[in-house]
Amino acid sequence: MTEARTGPLAVTGLGVVGPAGVGTEAFAKAIREGISHLAPITRFDPEGFPVALAGEARDFTPSDLIEGRYLVQTDLFSQFAMATADEALADAGLEQPGDPYDVGVLICSYAGGVTFGQVEIERLWARGPRHVGPYQSIAWFYAASTGQVSIRRGLKGACAVLVTDEPGALDALGHSARELRRSGGAMLVGGAEAPVGSPFSLACQVGAGLLSPDRDPATAYRPFSPRARGYVPGEGGAVLAVETAEAAEARGARVRALVLGHATAFGGTAAFDPGGEALEHAARTALDRAGLAPGDVDLVFADALGTAEADAAEAAVLARLLPDVPVTAPKAGFGRAYAGAGALDLAAAVLALEQGFVPPTPWPDPDEPVLEELAGRLVRGAGPAAAPRTALVLSRGFGGACSAAVLARAGHPLPPLPAAA
Repeated sequence: MTEARTGPLAVTGLGVVGPAGVGTEAFAKAIREGISHLAPITRFDPEGFPVALAGEARDFTPSDLIEGRYLVQTDLFSQFAMATADEALADAGLEQPGDPYDVGVLICSYAGGVTFGQVEIERLWARGPRHVGPYQSIAWFYAASTGQVSIRRGLKGACAVLVTDEPGALDALGHSARELRRSGGAMLVGGAEAPVGSPFSLACQVGAGLLSPDRDPATAYRPFSPRARGYVPGEGGAVLAVETAEAAEARGARVRALVLGHATAFGGTAAFDPGGEALEHAARTALDRAGLAPGDVDLVFADALGTAEADAAEAAVLARLLPDVPVTAPKAGFGRAYAGAGALDLAAAVLALEQGFVPPTPWPDPDEPVLEELAGRLVRGAGPAAAPRTALVLSRGFGGACSAAVLARAGHPLPPLPAAA
C-alpha cells in the first residue's frame, strides 16, 4: 500500500566524522574532489586476516571534543555519535532547545561497541572478574550511542535505536518522520560505527566473505567494476537534525535539504537481496511517497557493495528504473561503514544538493570498464555540470533489508500533495 505524502522533512543540521576528517567541510571537500582515504589498518596489526585495508577516522581525537567522564564509559562508535550530534545541533541552532522534550535522538549501529567489549573480556580472562570495568554492561550495547547523546545533551524527546546494517540511517528518517508529524520538535537521526578497532571486530566481518582481499588502496574497492572483489570496511558516521518543514519555517531555521520520501523492503534471508527485487520495490515506493516519477531524479547514490553478484543486481535495477540518471558511490573512497555508511551517504546527498555538485566515485583509472548497465553513467572524475535538484539514496543490508530515500534541494518546487481521500 502506498502512503500519501504528508509533507517533507527539513534537514536543518549536519555533523560528520569519517576518514576524511572531522566536520562537514572536510567531508564535502573529499567527496567533491573524489579523494580516497583507504589505507592500511593501523588500530591493530591485521596479520593473518584476509583484509588489510580500511577507511579509518585517523584525524578524530575524542579527547579534543568529548569530556573525560564520557570517554571512560564509551566505545569509539558512541564517541563518533556524540561528536557528530554536537555539530548537527550547533548547525541547526538547537544547542539550547527551549524545551528538552522537543528534541529526540535515533542513531543506528550494526556492530555496537565491539572493541570496548574485547578489551574488557581480555581483562576478564587475564586478571579475573574484579578487573572488568563497570561500563562493560553498557558501552558495547547498540543503544549506547543514542543514550549517551541524549544524556550528555539533556535531550528528552523520543529516543530509539535501530540495530541494522547500512539501511539503518535511512530507516531512521522514516521512523523520525512519523514521530515528528505526531509530536513536532526535532530529531537527531543518523548512524555511527567503529568496526575496525580490534581483531575481534574485524573477525566478525570476515566470515561473510564480502571484504576485499586487495592490498592496494587504489584498487581494493571498485564497485561496478568487472574486477570488483568486495568492499573495504570503514568507520565514522553522520547525524542529521531533521524537523518538519513547517516547524523549520516557523523558527526561521536554515534548511540544508528536504527529505521527500522513504521506503524499505525485505528481500529474503540471503546475504544481499538476490536479484534486486526488494531494492527496486523500495526505490519505487520511496519515489511514489515523494510524489516524484523516476524521470524527476537527477542523481543516484548507489549502495555499491563491490561484489559481482550484488553489483550486477543493483545495476540491473538502475537500468530498469532510472536508465538515464547519473550514478555515484562516494563510499568507494572512505569504505563501507555499515550503519554509518547509510548516514554518510545521506550527508553526501545533502551537501551535493545544497552546494550544487555531483560527487564522483573515487576510481584509479577513469578508462577502466564498468558494468554495461552503468557505462557512461557511473560518475568518475568530473561529474555533470548541472547541479542536482533531487537525489535517490539506495542502501542494502546483510540479511536482505533494502531501503531508499528521496532528497531534494531546499527551495526546489515540489509536486502538489495528493488530495485527501
